[in-house]
Amino acid sequence: MVPKQGIMGQTGKQKGSLSRGYSQQGQEGEELAVRHLKRRGYRIICQNYRSPLGEIDIVAHHRGVLVFVEVKSRRSETFGSPKLAVTPAKQRKLSQVAWHYLQQHNLTEASARFDVVTISGSTGAPYFEVIENAFESTY
Repeated sequence: MVPKQGIMGQTGKQKGSLSRGYSQQGQEGEELAVRHLKRRGYRIICQNYRSPLGEIDIVAHHRGVLVFVEVKSRRSETFGSPKLAVTPAKQRKLSQVAWHYLQQHNLTEASARFDVVTISGSTGAPYFEVIENAFESTY
């Protein structure tokens, strides 16, 4: 799977155990993203869809399309923009989980896409970026 040029980066985050603070930040970021997506007309179907292959943060409908949403939040850009964390390996994993979702819900013929929501900022109002159709699937 190749990301669209100029949208997603190639760097990734380190593997390891998640700290309590990181997990809490991730949950807070997902809740902010849900509210933001609803304001943009997304209808949320579920959050944190889990399969044996992994997890998708948000599954939604938007303008007649099933959307699998990955949320990335950062308090600072010390380690780069949050969108850089959606590496090609992460894209492959999300594609596999999305295919599982489609199979489990008899939606393999449905029109679907992958969006990425980034949330930046540590003080004041967060900055949101919604990247629609951020990458192509490998399913």
